[in-house]
Amino acid sequence: MLAFAQTRPRWSRSTALNGFREAIARARMLADESPREHTELLVRCLRTTARQLLSWGRSTEALPMAQEAVAAARSIGGAPLIASLHTLAAVYEAEHHYSEAAAALAEADAIRPGEDT
Repeated sequence: MLAFAQTRPRWSRSTALNGFREAIARARMLADESPREHTELLVRCLRTTARQLLSWGRSTEALPMAQEAVAAARSIGGAPLIASLHTLAAVYEAEHHYSEAAAALAEADAIRPGEDT
């Protein structure tokens, strides 16, 4: 659903955003039922939605999504956390919070991709 919403150019942004929100809601339900199995899916949905909002110039709306992606990814560590920190840094930069962006990138750089936190 997430990929479909992302690739539908004829959809309005609000329709696409509804698709993203539905994907997040479904991933959240799955992660609640089975965190070990589905938290990474939730992280990916949040991160993708934050990136899309950022590309639409809606960084203020992207920030809570990116922050939640990082918070959820902390339990996974490794590549999902690195990618989420990079997304958060991009959102911080768009919001002109450069010190927070630098801190997120520094944290991401300190993690090895196969390393759990």
